[in-house]
Amino acid sequence: MNIHRKLSRTLSRHVQCGVSLIELMVAMTIGAVLIFGATQVYVNSRNAYGVNEGVARMQETARYAMSVIEPDVRMSNFWGLLKGAGSVTQQALQTAAVDPIASGAAANVCGNNFAVDLSSNLQGDNNVFTLSPTRQAGCNSLIDSDTAAAWATTPVATADTLTVRRASVFTAPATANVLQLCTTRISGRLQSNGGACTAAPTGQMSNLIVDTYYIDRNSLQQAGLPALRRKFLSSAGVVQFGDQEIIAGIEDMQVQFGIDPLGNTGIATRYVNPDAVPASAQIVAVRVWLLVRADTAEGGYTDNRIYEYGDRLQATGVTGDLNSAAGAGMAYQPSQNPDATLLGPRHVRRMLISRTIMIRNALGT
Repeated sequence: MNIHRKLSRTLSRHVQCGVSLIELMVAMTIGAVLIFGATQVYVNSRNAYGVNEGVARMQETARYAMSVIEPDVRMSNFWGLLKGAGSVTQQALQTAAVDPIASGAAANVCGNNFAVDLSSNLQGDNNVFTLSPTRQAGCNSLIDSDTAAAWATTPVATADTLTVRRASVFTAPATANVLQLCTTRISGRLQSNGGACTAAPTGQMSNLIVDTYYIDRNSLQQAGLPALRRKFLSSAGVVQFGDQEIIAGIEDMQVQFGIDPLGNTGIATRYVNPDAVPASAQIVAVRVWLLVRADTAEGGYTDNRIYEYGDRLQATGVTGDLNSAAGAGMAYQPSQNPDATLLGPRHVRRMLISRTIMIRNALGT
């Protein structure tokens, strides 16, 4: 009986025995460390995923932007069946009186004869948005092709522009109020009356293409998010220009032309800014730089890099604001931007890409 009582008391003590305070604190500490570590791993993994996703999106943006610009530039100076635009009648220089073939206000809103100056198959502005000395205010409020509403152009002050003129690579039916080229192997005519290509059956009708690429401070996606856009020759009962967004997330574009000084070899011996092409030189290549930025800022990231490309040279100076005319020709350092807010441009990731595009018809078709 005594043995049973002693065994019962012993078992009772063992059953009632728990962990000590020290043991409990040690266990809680170890658990907290494990939870904290797991949380940090999750947070770091999520941040890394976000960064990688942002970089992948910037690469996709860059590829798409270049895929639009490159074929357009490559086919500049293509005039259907004709070798060179010198034999095309009804064209006119931008310094001449308005050409009757496209005399309407809508056709000349971006500059007198801006649409029909076939002698300038490539032109551009260097660190400024001009297009033409006779550009009208209406050029900054053209109809956007996506929204069908007037787009208020707010160009990045120090970005370059690039204008391409050429014939379409596909034949087109004769259409009234559309600028078209009727060409043969020896001559060509610019028209907009919808008349048949009288040189048929040896003639070929092509639409005239005029595209001007520029960087806008805003995009359809988001105000304050810059975008690559273009003004293009269009028609809707009248020869006119429209505006189109290519893709958001392009912060800057710099352009240089590769020139053949003698105009007879087709080989670029040097690259110059768009406003520095000698009169006797032939443009045979175009080098384009695009500065791509992420859609959103990262609070814990600051872009301290100095971007030097095109004629943005650190020797000229360093700017933090591409929208200040004083920063033209200066290298770009986003961390110097005066906007110090947490979601400002200082805290946005960027990627710089470049491509050299050879002009297929540099010496004529």
